[in-house]
Amino acid sequence: MPERQRTLTDPRALRALAHPVRIAIIEQLTVHGALTASQVSERIEESPANCSWHLRKLAEHGFVEEAHGGTGRQRPWQVSHLGVSWNDFDGPAELAVAGEALSQVLVAREVDRLYDARRRLRDDAADWQQSADVTQSAAWLTAAELRELNDAVRTLLMEKTDRFEDASKRPAGSRLCALVSWGVPTYGIADPTHERSESRRAEPGAD
Repeated sequence: MPERQRTLTDPRALRALAHPVRIAIIEQLTVHGALTASQVSERIEESPANCSWHLRKLAEHGFVEEAHGGTGRQRPWQVSHLGVSWNDFDGPAELAVAGEALSQVLVAREVDRLYDARRRLRDDAADWQQSADVTQSAAWLTAAELRELNDAVRTLLMEKTDRFEDASKRPAGSRLCALVSWGVPTYGIADPTHERSESRRAEPGAD
């Protein structure tokens, strides 16, 4: 059984994961369980040789490991952890740079998945069309309030993750769904410096 989550502290591990093919491989192993390189290749439309090479690189950094059964090219691989996390701010600058590169790959992948889903939903059942949604908002928050809101959203999004480990907990008719969230301060829209500048320009008689 894979461990729940791994905290990454080595920039080399972050850089090793920041590749679309490797992210795709991790997704397949997480969703389907142990797979051989050939089985992965069929699912992500990459050559078996390329998948095998990326699997070995992932294994070098502890993201995947050999599963029981099989030999040679037919040996299956499984994920070592069900998720990863890292700290962009308290660690060394090299870790922050590597973390940002991985974040960009992950966010770009989720945006592509969103666009693909919206196209496919046009031909899907009405209940799935009505259930899928995109929500965007902005609010004036303190740092503590933003932390509280992010924690609440994370708790809500993570409450069904046990269904990865135990398929019997998946309700009939359930599908794998992408749930993405971020809560960050805006910069350059309503920051104090910008507001003071705008206020001075708006004063009567101002140059």
